[in-house]
Amino acid sequence: MNMGSFICHRKPERSFKLGKRYFPVCSRCTGIYIGAFTYYIVVYWVFIEYNWVTILYAILMVVPTFLDGLTQLLLPRESKNLLRFSTGIIAGIGLGVLVKAFKYIIIFH
Repeated sequence: MNMGSFICHRKPERSFKLGKRYFPVCSRCTGIYIGAFTYYIVVYWVFIEYNWVTILYAILMVVPTFLDGLTQLLLPRESKNLLRFSTGIIAGIGLGVLVKAFKYIIIFH
């Protein structure tokens, strides 16, 4: 088994292509990684108060990606890379918030 399969399915038809080379992860994972990384850069300079409302918003941000993936699995539909990427960015931000919120809760409470 390829170790890369633990972080992404890496299907070429679901990945962005630059020239003749495909990205190492699919468009959804690319969005998730960019969203989370961007969030961590922003919170380095901007204070975010982590409370239950913030956590609820973060969970809601993951829902579109979950629904897109679930409907692809259960229904005869195939989403496009732009939809995968955009929902991935939103989910990446939400996951970044959740990680930081739980870290904050564990350390300060």
